[in-house]
Amino acid sequence: MKAIEIRNKYINFFKAHGHKVIPSAPLIPENDPSVLFTTAGMQPLVPYLLGEKHPAGKRITDYQKCLRTNDIDEVGDNRHLTFFEMLGNWSLGDYFKEEAISMSYEFLTKELGIDPAKLSVTCFAGDEDAPKDIVAANAWKKAGIPEERIYFYGKDNNWWIAGEEGPCGPDTEMFLDTGKPACSKECQPSCNCGKYVEIWNDVFMEYYKSKDGSITKLKQQNVDTGFGLERMTMLLQGKETPFDTELFSPVMEKLKELAKQDNIESRRIVAEHLRSSMMIIADGGRPSNIDRGYVLRKLIRRMTRHLNKLQIDLNELEKLIDLYVDTLKELYPELEQNKNTIKEVIITEKNKFIKTLLHGEKEFEKVVAKLKKENKDVIDGYTIFKLYETYGFPPEITSDLAREQGFKIETSEFDKLFKEHQEKSRHGSEQKFKGGLAEQNEQTIKYHTATHLLHKALKIVLGEHTNQCGSNITTERLRFDFTHSEKMTPEQLAKVEEIVNEQIKKDLPVTCEEMTLEEAKAQGATGLFENKYGENVKVYTIGDFSKEICGGPHVKHTAELGHFKIKKEESSSAGVRRIKAILE
Repeated sequence: MKAIEIRNKYINFFKAHGHKVIPSAPLIPENDPSVLFTTAGMQPLVPYLLGEKHPAGKRITDYQKCLRTNDIDEVGDNRHLTFFEMLGNWSLGDYFKEEAISMSYEFLTKELGIDPAKLSVTCFAGDEDAPKDIVAANAWKKAGIPEERIYFYGKDNNWWIAGEEGPCGPDTEMFLDTGKPACSKECQPSCNCGKYVEIWNDVFMEYYKSKDGSITKLKQQNVDTGFGLERMTMLLQGKETPFDTELFSPVMEKLKELAKQDNIESRRIVAEHLRSSMMIIADGGRPSNIDRGYVLRKLIRRMTRHLNKLQIDLNELEKLIDLYVDTLKELYPELEQNKNTIKEVIITEKNKFIKTLLHGEKEFEKVVAKLKKENKDVIDGYTIFKLYETYGFPPEITSDLAREQGFKIETSEFDKLFKEHQEKSRHGSEQKFKGGLAEQNEQTIKYHTATHLLHKALKIVLGEHTNQCGSNITTERLRFDFTHSEKMTPEQLAKVEEIVNEQIKKDLPVTCEEMTLEEAKAQGATGLFENKYGENVKVYTIGDFSKEICGGPHVKHTAELGHFKIKKEESSSAGVRRIKAILE
């Protein structure tokens, strides 16, 4: 069963069970306070899990493009991916545990034809915050899973929350027995021996975790599920890795054909990072030195150096992009629509990195000259790390060059420094999700409303070409990215501030209407009119000043916002400016 068939079966199954299909949110989140990329299907839906009304109703389903960067350096093994697709179905205050579990079991066994004898499940064991999930366990028994294949674990295994604060709850996870021998008599789904592979997760979001760690009940009970497309495709096809499926195999085979020096790890890195880079660029991402732009830059550069390692002519990149577009266009038509931009961005970044490599080689020669002068034959780990961190010079290239010139390398210190570097990067990546849309409080709601006023004011001062292309909100400030090619003048910034504060003083009412996308367009609502909205949308109107498609929530009157003050205006990336502002 191919990936597209699995996706279609999933969507059609839940449509038949009363779910409305909503489009995938972009990889680059809109109005999300602090996350770099969309990392889970539930992320764009947090306001609705907290009680906002969704225009599509209480039962929804979708396929969501996701990107996670915590394990970027692990890509190259047989399982890690940065970009992946997550299928999901949600109940926003409608059905709960029994119906969710019944549908999950039916889909796995009837639609996908998985042998029920190969399924095991896990449920929450209970603690001071929530009771043992006997309801879920009984629902599994009723569906057809015997008691001996139902396991109970604590929060580390069977509790889900995005970040440190927000909607959360116990979950039940489904595992497929791969048929591999058990690692011991005690072997069970919590093992990492490879016998059991998690295939689906139903989260029962009925709680909210606050900053102080306290857990309270939400006003509605929700179901949030996550089903990884790449993993299920691999398992149903009996493949060892995702790279053996049709999602990657055409590019993997082409790389093998082109490589003068074959290496399976390098081919996987090139295939994975190229696909991820293409998806980010298609959704508006561009390389830069900070945040998501830095992640994209790292993906392209890591891919480039592994193309070098495979001794593949870098001019083949265009053909590899064409091959991926052809391979994935049915799943992701946006790749074909943005093919030329994708090529331009990747090839430009690749060319910049080639210059970096040349610069790094010059620095390496200085190191060698110094060592020869000192009559030493070992390049220490600190020097290898400095070449990597300061000049972007890959350690494996340092190693290759050292060997060619008869030098030994000392790696233990580099390994230590690199591990610390990874931990900092990983921590930074996790911190980006701290807060998130989950941190939906009075102050972030004010800032969210203020972005609408700012967006309209920028259009008035700079022109209609000015469109939002990113928003980052915390309780302390808002950060707003918008399309504009020139630095704003002090006079322009003062005018934008003045316009926003005028609307706040007028105490304009903020109202919300549900309508079709076509009606929203006809009324002149601001929005990115691509495939990112469902048939019905929520339109927030601020007096006679602003009309914008948005999920909410917002304040009721603009006077609640206080005084708007721009603190900084700077470049974000090519053709994109950034404003940081506060409410006083």
